[in-house]
Amino acid sequence: MEHLTTLADWLTHCEQLHPKGVNGIELGLDRIRTVAQRLALKFDCPVFTVAGTNGKGSTCAMLESILLQAGYSVGVFSSPHLVHFEERLRIGGEAVDGNRLVAAFRDVEVARTQPGAEVQLTYFEFTTLGILLEMSRSRLDAVVLEVGLGGRLDAVNLIDTDCAIITSIDLDHTELLGTDRESIGREKAGIVRTGKPVVVSDPVPPQSVVDHAMEVGADLWRVGRDFNTSGDKQQWGWSGRGRRYSGLAYPALRGANQLLNAGGVLAALEAMREQLPVTAQAIRNGLAFVELPGRFQIVPGQPALVLDVAHNPHSVAALALNLDAMGFFPATHAVFGAMADKDLAPMLAKVAPVIDHWYLTDLPTPRAATAEALEQKLASLAGRKAAVAGQFASPQAALDAAVAAADPADRIVVFGSFYTVGGVLLNGTPRLAAKHLSS
Repeated sequence: MEHLTTLADWLTHCEQLHPKGVNGIELGLDRIRTVAQRLALKFDCPVFTVAGTNGKGSTCAMLESILLQAGYSVGVFSSPHLVHFEERLRIGGEAVDGNRLVAAFRDVEVARTQPGAEVQLTYFEFTTLGILLEMSRSRLDAVVLEVGLGGRLDAVNLIDTDCAIITSIDLDHTELLGTDRESIGREKAGIVRTGKPVVVSDPVPPQSVVDHAMEVGADLWRVGRDFNTSGDKQQWGWSGRGRRYSGLAYPALRGANQLLNAGGVLAALEAMREQLPVTAQAIRNGLAFVELPGRFQIVPGQPALVLDVAHNPHSVAALALNLDAMGFFPATHAVFGAMADKDLAPMLAKVAPVIDHWYLTDLPTPRAATAEALEQKLASLAGRKAAVAGQFASPQAALDAAVAAADPADRIVVFGSFYTVGGVLLNGTPRLAAKHLSS
C-alpha cells in the first residue's frame, strides 16, 4: 500500500480489485458487510436513505440544503459524479478533500485484506465503504445516502436507515432489477426498515412498495394520503400530518417534477422532526438556495445552455416537457451521448419533437453507445427525420460544433448520461457566446 499515496492511485487500485472492474456490477451485501463489521462502521446520527429511478439526486440536494440552513452538520453520499470523484461525498455542502478519502481507503484495504480472510470488493463497494467510513468520522448531525442501483442489494443498504425516501419509479436497469415497475419497486423498497418512516413521493407507486412497507411494519407516508402539495404559478404549499406550510417559493432546482421531490423531502423532515427539528424559515431558505449541477440546469448565454443527466425514458420525457415549457427558441441543438444498455429508442422518441439538430458523441467508457450507433437509432425513428449535424469524439467537441452552428437566440441541450454532461463541465461551467457575437 505504500505506493498508493493519492486519490487517483487508490481509484486505479479499486478498478483492479475485482474481475467485474469499475463498470461491473455484482449485487449483494455479504462481502461489503463483512468488511464493514471489521471496520466497526456505524453512525451515531439520523440516516436518510433515498432510492428511486429518478429524482434521487434532487431529493438529496433539497434535504441537505434545508438541514444546512437549519444549522446541522450534514454529510451526503451520491453517485456517480460529474467531473471529480470527490463530488460523491459532500460535507457541510462542499466536496470532500481527496486526502481524507485516501486515509479512509487505506483503512478499508487493511480490513479487506486480513491474512487468510481476504474479501473481494467491486470498485463501487470499496469506494462506498471508504466514503461511509469518512462520514462516520466526521461528527455529523445527519447523513443522507443516495442508493446507486436498486435498493435491497445496493452497497449503502448495509446501513440501517432511520428514514427511507422512495422517489419516482420507472423502468431502468431492467436486466438487474426486473422488467416491470412492480419488480423494480420491490427492489427499491429493500431500504425500508421496521418501525421507521418511509416516504413515497411517487404519486402512483407500485403496489409492491406499499405491500413491503406494510409487511415489515414501517411508518408509511404516501403522497395524496399522508401529505399533499398544491400551488399556482407564484407559490406552493405543503400539508402533512398535523402541519402545513403555505406561500413557499418554488425550489431553485428547475422542472415541474421538482415539486414532487420537494413534497417528499418535507414529509421526511416532518417524520424526523423529533430528532432533527427544522424551522419554516430553514425550509424556505433551503429550497431557495439549493443547487445541483446537471439537473435541468440552465446556463444563461447566447445561445442558452441546458445541462441534464436524463438517461432513461422517464427522465428524458420530463426533460422534453421542461424544454417545451421554456418558451420559443428558433432552434434547439442537442449534444447527446448515452450508454449502450439504455432503452434508446423511447428516449429519443420522447425528445425528438423538440430537437432540430443532433450532435452525437462518443463517451469515455466501454459501456457507451458509439456516436455511429446513436445515429442509426435516430435514423430508425418513425416519422420526423432527424437532422444529424455530425458524430464527435467527445462531448466538448460536440458542444463546440453546436456553438459554431447556433444563432444567439437558439438553445443547446446536453443530455443522455453523467458522462455527457460531465464532459462539458471538465473546465468549469461554460458560458456560451455565438461566433458572430464574439467578433
